[in-house]
Amino acid sequence: MTALSFPKDGVVVESREEQMLFSKINWRILPLLWVAYCFAFIDRVNIGFAQLQMRHELHFSDQVFALGAGMFFVGYLLFEVPSNMLLEKIGARKTILRIMVLWGACATGMAWVTTPWQFYTLRFLLGAFEAGFFPGVVLYFTYWYPPARRGRAIAVFMTSAVISGILIGPINGALIKFGNGFLGYHGWQWMFIVNGVPCLLIGFLCYICLSNSPAEAKWLTPEQKRLLADRLARAGGAGGGCRHGALGTLLRDPKVYVLSFICFLNLGAVYVLVFWLPELIQSWGVKDVFHIGLLQAIPNVVGAVGMMLVSRSSDRHNERRWHFVAGVALIAAGLLGIACLNGGVAVSIALLSIATIGTASVTPIFFSFVSEYLPKEQAASGLALVSSLANIAPMVTPSISTWLRTSTGSNTSSLLMVVALYAAAAIVMIFAARRPRLQYQVQGVSAL
Repeated sequence: MTALSFPKDGVVVESREEQMLFSKINWRILPLLWVAYCFAFIDRVNIGFAQLQMRHELHFSDQVFALGAGMFFVGYLLFEVPSNMLLEKIGARKTILRIMVLWGACATGMAWVTTPWQFYTLRFLLGAFEAGFFPGVVLYFTYWYPPARRGRAIAVFMTSAVISGILIGPINGALIKFGNGFLGYHGWQWMFIVNGVPCLLIGFLCYICLSNSPAEAKWLTPEQKRLLADRLARAGGAGGGCRHGALGTLLRDPKVYVLSFICFLNLGAVYVLVFWLPELIQSWGVKDVFHIGLLQAIPNVVGAVGMMLVSRSSDRHNERRWHFVAGVALIAAGLLGIACLNGGVAVSIALLSIATIGTASVTPIFFSFVSEYLPKEQAASGLALVSSLANIAPMVTPSISTWLRTSTGSNTSSLLMVVALYAAAAIVMIFAARRPRLQYQVQGVSAL
């Protein structure tokens, strides 16, 4: 199996002026993008909660719901890389505005779905519209952060997915339960409306508050612009995104497909859990949808704390591969414990919390791993390509999981499937990649 190699270590020492500059950039661009990604994740996975009520009221079968959930990733796969290329031509502000307004309108429109084909179409469009957001933000970060800073910016940005997992349970559970019948709408309809409409506002806020590049940022002084340009140049380029021919080079690189396969296994397992988790908790005897939401928030709180500790350890020890494996071990321990013990709600939630530490940790570790392998000029297109190829998995794994549960009449088969997917990802990580060495280690820099 092809092994991945990494560039040699380097050391970047930041001056006080540079620390102040990046602190200013952090506070200017990260909070708004962080909130935007929260809603992106919520609109992507709230279908798992909607099925608790929507499926019965619209008479959708498990197969219809699984196919509709997977259609999101068809659109995502087709439009992720093209959207990132378009960002370079028209700028981040217009691109993020377009993405968020269209996905917000589509996410809100889910409230008026009545037929399976409407369901499939809107899920496909939601994926197509949202596709460029994550790689677009990664590309946008290359304009503002040198490699020594970029990894932490991406990590902070990605914590929003875990936090949204904490919020989505209680909020959507309450909307489905207490909103049912309000103004003649069902609870699941209110859930889609409340989750989708804020994206329209956030899109316009991004257009107003963000700058396409440091050169256009009126909130940076001329001295700060020169300092940032010098820092980016010393790091090996001004973060201009994908250079000519970069995508073709990546498509011919077998190592990219190794990384994509690891991400494929990871995402396939993640979305089985995401779409099925409310139903799993319901199978433990919890029937109230609001209580299901509250219980789902507990593992995410634990997972958020655990992710920060595991990521800090990974950075401190300059090690990715075995931290990834350790995360998979936690996932296996938690999910196999649920399958074998058949305990009460409290025991099951505790075991699910252990597993969630692992599921929350392996994703940022993996993308840190990828960013250390990809050359600077290929980082944005490479991350988009790896993510695009990996997004084939969520098109199929929820359907396979549904078929397994239907065929066996047991949740254990889906738990074992998730463990097997993560275990395969860990095996590939062990044998396909040597220990990565970080390109830069920053001394004397405060945390984001």
